[in-house]
Amino acid sequence: MTYLNNSVSTTFTNIQETSFIHIPVLSQEVIAGLKICPGGHYLDATVGSGGHSSLILNAFQDVRITAIDRDQQAIAAANANLEKFGRERVRFWQGNFADYPGKQAEFSGIITDLGVSSPQFDLPERGFSFRHEASLDMRMDQNQLLTAAEIINCWNEKSLAELFFHYGEERQSRLIAKRIVQQRPFYTTIQLAQAIAHTVSTKYRYGRIHPATRVFQALRIAVNEELVSLERFLDRVSQWLKPGGRIGVISFHSLEDRIVKHRFRDSSTLKIVTKKPIISQPQEKAINPRSRSAKLRFSQRMKD
Repeated sequence: MTYLNNSVSTTFTNIQETSFIHIPVLSQEVIAGLKICPGGHYLDATVGSGGHSSLILNAFQDVRITAIDRDQQAIAAANANLEKFGRERVRFWQGNFADYPGKQAEFSGIITDLGVSSPQFDLPERGFSFRHEASLDMRMDQNQLLTAAEIINCWNEKSLAELFFHYGEERQSRLIAKRIVQQRPFYTTIQLAQAIAHTVSTKYRYGRIHPATRVFQALRIAVNEELVSLERFLDRVSQWLKPGGRIGVISFHSLEDRIVKHRFRDSSTLKIVTKKPIISQPQEKAINPRSRSAKLRFSQRMKD
């Protein structure tokens, strides 16, 4: 199976698909909310390893999927996991979902699962997590130049403080930014996390979450331009839907959810389906802890 990247057909030969396994969150709610129909063509704008796509393809034998992801490892994993459905039913496009060259009224429904997947967190070499010693990378697209290391070691103190405050909602952003500038350069995730932990108060250091959590979130968002890409995607996506088609967006923190909520509300072509976000049930939270912070919102393309 192949995918399209800027209209170039590419095969996967050197990627270990087995290391990229991801449990889709709110899977039953996604399938119910999309209202999948026979013969439908659906867009999975963040395919990951193909969990949601697999569920959609299983709904009817003639359903088709276009699958997008920025991460080449994710595309490779999805390629392997969805191969059983046949080439005629699945096509891939690697890149930022905001840049996808969608056509007018192309899809019966759209789903996107935002943020970083579990495999990306769990692979040390990707540098998303301070649980492992790794380079400060955090790129979803390994071909891009900007890394977390460049931001940490090159941005000035004011820019770092603003980044941590706005993208990480970090209350001690100025203090942390000042200490980082004083102690840099930083090369690994552990180095940075330890510096942050020794900067904040003892009470904060041993609180409910690690004191580096919000800074790492901010860095990841900035490296991958996640919020800007989400805004661009939501500004374009309604035109890709057929009349009556639905779009579902799963977010994992308030910054994402706020954008989704406001874009759905302000759209002249979309009608909100879920006035309040759908959240995971206790049984799913017990099986998949990642689902605890997930929020799912649906909107529907209005008919002409």
